[in-house]
Amino acid sequence: MPVRVYIEDTDAGGIVYYVNYLKYMERARSEWLRAQGFTQRELFEAGIQLVVHRLECRFAKPARLDDGLEVGADVLSHGRCRLQFGQVVTRRGEPLCEARVDIACIDADRLKPTPWPPALAAALTRQPSAQSQDVQPPV
Repeated sequence: MPVRVYIEDTDAGGIVYYVNYLKYMERARSEWLRAQGFTQRELFEAGIQLVVHRLECRFAKPARLDDGLEVGADVLSHGRCRLQFGQVVTRRGEPLCEARVDIACIDADRLKPTPWPPALAAALTRQPSAQSQDVQPPV
């Protein structure tokens, strides 16, 4: 997913403020979900929320004002009610920020883990997993 760095993304020195990388990654995961045929709104209306359960992040190099970035979201593994993404923010192919993000599927009313809706579970089953390919996740 392409992202442009705007002034509101940066600190006084024109460098991307660290939390904005997490926002870029959230958008990439939302677009990944959309590419699977689902939206956050539809899941929420069905009583499902997807929440970040755990996050590991490594910042390698800074992005700056006006940089064009690419943000990836690859499924590393999934379970009955969890999903792990490997994500990377790059500039012209150079990694700037890498993360491993664990997402939990929860019941929106009880705020407790719940299994993926059947259609989303089927979509996850079709996803290639980096673990099954012996690829190391980022971080």
